[in-house]
Amino acid sequence: MGVFSRSKASDSPSSSSDEEKEAQVPTPILRTVNGEVAGYDDSPFPRITWRVAFMGTLVSMGGLIFGYDTGQISGFLDMNEFLNEFGQNGKFTNVRSGLIVGMLSIGTLVGALIAAPFANLFGRRLSISAWCVVFMVGVVVQISSASGHWYQIVIGRTIAGLGVGALSILVPLFQSESAPSHIRGAIVCMYQLFITLGILFANIVNFGTERINNTASWRIPMGIGFLWALILGLGILSFPETPKHAFRKGRPEEAKRTMTKLLGVGHNHRKVALELQEMKEALDAEKAGGNRRWWEVFTGPRMAYRTLLGMSMQAFQQLTGANFFFYYGTVIFVATGLSNSFETQIILGTVNVACTFPGLYLVERLGRRICMIIGGAWMCMCFLVFASVGHFGLDRHTPTNTPKAGTAMIVFACLFIMAYASTWGPMVWTVTGELYPSRYRAQCMSMSTASNWTWNFLLAFFTPFITGDIDFRYGYVFAACCGAASVTVYFFLLEAQGKTLEEIDDMYILHVKPWESKNYVPKSRQELVTSDDLYLASGGMGIRKTGESGMGELSQSEAARQQDGVIP
Repeated sequence: MGVFSRSKASDSPSSSSDEEKEAQVPTPILRTVNGEVAGYDDSPFPRITWRVAFMGTLVSMGGLIFGYDTGQISGFLDMNEFLNEFGQNGKFTNVRSGLIVGMLSIGTLVGALIAAPFANLFGRRLSISAWCVVFMVGVVVQISSASGHWYQIVIGRTIAGLGVGALSILVPLFQSESAPSHIRGAIVCMYQLFITLGILFANIVNFGTERINNTASWRIPMGIGFLWALILGLGILSFPETPKHAFRKGRPEEAKRTMTKLLGVGHNHRKVALELQEMKEALDAEKAGGNRRWWEVFTGPRMAYRTLLGMSMQAFQQLTGANFFFYYGTVIFVATGLSNSFETQIILGTVNVACTFPGLYLVERLGRRICMIIGGAWMCMCFLVFASVGHFGLDRHTPTNTPKAGTAMIVFACLFIMAYASTWGPMVWTVTGELYPSRYRAQCMSMSTASNWTWNFLLAFFTPFITGDIDFRYGYVFAACCGAASVTVYFFLLEAQGKTLEEIDDMYILHVKPWESKNYVPKSRQELVTSDDLYLASGGMGIRKTGESGMGELSQSEAARQQDGVIP
């Protein structure tokens, strides 16, 4: 039966239409007294249950898949056996290394864009399992590459990238739709924690196999990557569908059952009843607006602002320059005179993992904005020092002549990773999971993550050319981007700490100033103005009137509750 008790309803499409399913959804009738729900269990619930912890851990394996692949390719570029098999005269040209590293990102870009419609049609859990299979196919293609067939490595990485890109959408989506609001930020941040764990695992495996004098030196690390996808692909099948998706597909009892398990409460708890009521109102409002068009992610209520902000946040996560170290770290530190750069990669990977744990605490303790602003400024400072020492202080022809400069560069690389791992690394996935209302969340997260993968490819492909021309001065570019990221957060991103997704939506629609958002006090549940409760006209560019005298333009939650008999 798995971790949860599930209903027999299937996640796959049935012969009946979605409209017929949705029509079967019973309306939760919540009687109110002075604006409060009466007759429901008000007992406190645990901050975190073992089911939530297990869900967050297992689903985050999607991040481990991505991180492991990132870490292993960095090591391959400095492995003699890999260079002899797929290089030219024992080395890679800039074009070949750029394609081998960067084509994963092309696959991830496509995977991120097509994941949303599949997830809406087949469900989140089945989609995660299917994309794990796609990743495993890509691994098999790579591991079976014959000597000289470097293009087969490229093809395999592109196929694997489809799975990685789709999982980068589906994992945070599954977590944000399942986790209770009071720990949602920390649970979604676990995705980045597992990315860092994957990078560290790959560094350790590469270190252990790089001395092998045959193709096992790179085939063993590739084969281990297959294992992570197998665990996630099978493990996710022990979970039920997310409550929000199950409700939208006409399975309210399944949604209710899953919510009670995750919260650790009884079926009659007030929080469960209120969230079911919100789902019903949002679904009714969405159906009233007719068929959704893809461009509503720009024309819906304050959606252009949020869509572009989410894409910017994900772009800045790449433009911080973290993958400059992770993709090309072994090559970079050879240039500083280290005899075994794999050891340095393990050091950076350990720092990366260790400093992600504070991020899980800080995201709920201090909030998103202050952490990301300070983190951006810190990273900017680190890259300014790294680039200056690398260009002006390091003897790039004979690095051993300037050991102090090499040491300083490694120290500031570690300081950079500390800042990145505790702020921009995990928190970007959290804020992009919170930006959007339910009706647009899957599509908008696809677009924002596609922005991440686009910049991931551009940096992976062009970095060898750029560093060849301007050496460590490339760090000045990343320093400027880190500074711009902090400024963008200050002027455009609202603080979402401790707020429900509906309250965050309310703040964006009401144009709350970002620098005042931390102290913003949300309205009562009945007064919130949210995109999911607005009865939008087709295309999301207008708000439908109910046709009743005096109703005004906002056919919001109060009217819906009166119609359904919620308010006496």
